[in-house]
Order: sequence, then structure tokens, then C-alpha cells
Amino acid sequence: MKQVLPDIWQWSWFSEEKQLDFNGLFLMIGEHKILVDPPTMTAESRAVVRRHEPIDYIIITNRDHIREAVAYQAELRCQLRVPEADAAQMDVTPTKTYKDGELLPGGIWAIHLKDQKSAGESALFIERGRGVLIVGDALIGKPPGSLCLLPAEKYADVQKAKAGLCRLLKYSFDSLLVGDGASILAGGKQRLEQLLSVTS
Repeated sequence: MKQVLPDIWQWSWFSEEKQLDFNGLFLMIGEHKILVDPPTMTAESRAVVRRHEPIDYIIITNRDHIREAVAYQAELRCQLRVPEADAAQMDVTPTKTYKDGELLPGGIWAIHLKDQKSAGESALFIERGRGVLIVGDALIGKPPGSLCLLPAEKYADVQKAKAGLCRLLKYSFDSLLVGDGASILAGGKQRLEQLLSVTS
């Protein structure tokens, strides 16, 4: 587990199938301690998290990013929040669902992204410093330092999916932390603008 930004740590689990890192985040925001989209932790990463107990919440960005959330929720005795529009397709019982525009614990804004791979795909925006945007499957950090979309066959309509991502450009952020691939710690919004200008 490594600290990537003030009060934000990231750990990764390499997927042989996807040939990508699956990333989880550990946020310490104000009085809240939060895990986002948690993949498997090494013993070292788990020890870092356990040193900061109690953990308050696990937040999931889409139906395919449950990963190890159920096990960690039981172990850490924390609340689980998932996107309302994906909840019916998830084999979990969340503490609570969230929807677009909701202010989540720690001052995290939920941004619902239309026409993505799953109905509930959401980004999380933290309005601190130069701004931090967290995405699940909406954007992939590949190759490192760049962004790409999922393969076109993952979407019902790839052009609508691209249009749905334009909403993110309304937010002021510098860091873009991805669930899959390599996060972009500075210049993230510019990378997104480049991607959407090329693919629109």
C-alpha cells in the first residue's frame, strides 16, 4: 500500500486475465476512514488498514467492483454503500445505496455516469486541494499516464458512453484515480479532455 496523495493510499492486485492492476483506495477524510472498490490485500496492506481502525465505510463504484468488499465489511464491521441503479444486480446487501448528486461521508460527491457498462456506474469527486476524481470502470489507466475506455463491446452504445463521460469535465480536478490500470496523480483532467477530444 502506498500513499498517493495527502490522506489517500492505494493498493493493487494484478489481474493475470486483464493484465492490469485492480486498485483499491483507503481514504482518511476528516473523521471518516473509507475503502473504495477493495481488491485483495496483501498482509502488509491489511496491517496498514487495521492500524487505522475503526473503518467506517466501503464505497463501491459499480456492480462489477464488489471485489473483496463483503469479506472486508464483515472483518472490519463497517458500512457498505453501493450505487442505487446497480444494487439489484449485486449479490450483496448494502447498508445503504447512493444516487447521483448525493454527498457521501467525508464530503465525497457521487456522480452518476449514464450509458456506461453498468447502469449504476459512478465517479466520486473530492473537492479538496486541486480536486480528486475517483472512477471505477468508466476509465482505464492504460498505458500508464494515459486513459482509455473499455472495449467497445462492453457498451450498448459506445458513442453514448463517451458522451456520458463529458459530464466529468464540469468538475475541477487534477488527480484521477482509476479502479483499473495506472492512476494519474497530476494532469488527470487534461488527459480526460484529450481522450474525449480524440474519441468523440
